[in-house]
Amino acid sequence: MAAFAASSAYAVQPDEIMSDPAKESRARDLSRELRCMVCQNQSIDDSDAPLARDLRLLVRERIAAGDSDAQVIDFLVARYGEFVLLKPRLEPHTLLLWLLPPLALVGGGIALWVHGRRRSRLAAAKDQSTFKLTAEEEARLERLIAAEPSPDKPG
Repeated sequence: MAAFAASSAYAVQPDEIMSDPAKESRARDLSRELRCMVCQNQSIDDSDAPLARDLRLLVRERIAAGDSDAQVIDFLVARYGEFVLLKPRLEPHTLLLWLLPPLALVGGGIALWVHGRRRSRLAAAKDQSTFKLTAEEEARLERLIAAEPSPDKPG
């Protein structure tokens, strides 16, 4: 039980918590979407960095002023850029960021498919060339078979 309680403890300090539980819930939800500029792969909700604390307080200040969630996010993006968002928005200038992973996955799949087909064709060609006898080899084989005594004839 103590481990569960410790895992849900975030970097939010008691003096940051808003008195209205609904507004505090909004602030926590927004804090989970925003990147700590110091830690970079941590939300400001999880970070103990002083800048993360400042951003948490700024989020709560904007909520207390009556801003909607979108207005708070827009304000922070205008101030710090798209990098402040842990999950970037899907916009024309972030399209490559969103499309590159699926395109790389599809491209890798196509490359594996082409490589597999090429290998199977080469293996088939190698098998055919290995078992194909020349006319001279076939004639020699016929002579050997004809010269060999038959198992049903004693000889």
